[in-house]
Amino acid sequence: MTFKLGLTGSIGMGKSTTARLFAEAGCAVWDADAAVHRLYDVGGPAVSLMETLFPDAISGGAVDRGALRVIIREHPDALKKIEDIVHPLVREDRARFMAMTDADIIVFDIPLLFETGGDSEMDAVACVTVSPEEQEKRVLDRGTMTAEQFRTIRDKQMSNVEKCKRSDFVIVTDTLEHARTQVHDVLRQIRTQMTNA
Repeated sequence: MTFKLGLTGSIGMGKSTTARLFAEAGCAVWDADAAVHRLYDVGGPAVSLMETLFPDAISGGAVDRGALRVIIREHPDALKKIEDIVHPLVREDRARFMAMTDADIIVFDIPLLFETGGDSEMDAVACVTVSPEEQEKRVLDRGTMTAEQFRTIRDKQMSNVEKCKRSDFVIVTDTLEHARTQVHDVLRQIRTQMTNA
């Protein structure tokens, strides 16, 4: 039996680092963002489908995410069309990954897990969290967006409080060691549950 653990959390909460800790602890980790990158890359299955609808979004044989953002901003109905292309391809990518791994626990790193209803396909969900001040500091320290851009993204996502409330496990990522301890504790609980099932 394979246990499916959804890993989610808002921007800047430490999800990527936590996913790496799960991988280090022996879990197979599937990354939704990495899957989208594969789909959008040269030769990726999303490229020709996107080109049919949004030719301006294709550059050098790949989907240009910057161009896509402009299209979404200028055409309110574009996002739904893009999701209709991408979501089924992402599901196929995830199914292929599951078929290829023999790990007892697979961690599915999905930022919008609750927003897309993906939590219903998981055996449990872990949410990463940190204080709002630390969250904003981490995002702004990356130097890739302004405070206003960060708040726009954050406000479009389900609130951190709601995500934590709906999760089976909450992992506080204030320090790396604290996060690592909690990851091992989550795995211990899951493996105990699997043994007793």
